[in-house]
Amino acid sequence: MHSRRTLRSRRVATLGASLALVLCLTALPLASLAQSNFESLERQSLDRIVAVVNDGAIMASDLEERVAQTRSQLEARDESLPPERVLREQMLDRMIVEEIQLQMARESGLSVDDTDLNRQMRSIAEGNGMSLEQFADAVEADGLTFADVREQIRREMLLSQVQRREIGGRVNISDSEVERFMEEQGATREQARQALFQRQANEELDVWMQEIRSRAFIDNRLAER
Repeated sequence: MHSRRTLRSRRVATLGASLALVLCLTALPLASLAQSNFESLERQSLDRIVAVVNDGAIMASDLEERVAQTRSQLEARDESLPPERVLREQMLDRMIVEEIQLQMARESGLSVDDTDLNRQMRSIAEGNGMSLEQFADAVEADGLTFADVREQIRREMLLSQVQRREIGGRVNISDSEVERFMEEQGATREQARQALFQRQANEELDVWMQEIRSRAFIDNRLAER
């Protein structure tokens, strides 16, 4: 089972790798999403609100899907799993921040049209050495539906739009920083700029996420039974 899961994770690229400006919040291998179909069968018995975020809500069934995806991803990488309670808390916190960003996108009228989505789907397929048709077959073979994967990628792209819009103006790199990096790392000017941009963008993204979380109304009900 382990070798099969590893082959799957290698065959299909991480969703967010080519989407996010810096660190994608939900970058998961497609193979790890295969568990979602099983969890959705239990949706009726699991459905309860585990968090209220402003005027939105996160359901227990959605949280269970994310936990299963993350567990599968960690197992495929031979990484140790945190205790189940800790994993659920971490995933819910991540989903809360994502929900805030999606609400910001809706309020700002941001969207991802089908043309851009299709282009991204094709890029992901080509990145895995597949045609779009072969990619669709691989998705189906992993127990997913192509439509569900399309919407997951659309969501990732929308999150990326919000992050680029909010973080882009916060990143400022001076010539002296670039030159110092070039001297210390033996990098070209372009390599230095890219590395410094990513480092600073990551830092600003963390700060921004803390800011939007502190301004939101959040009612975490995970501990409730």
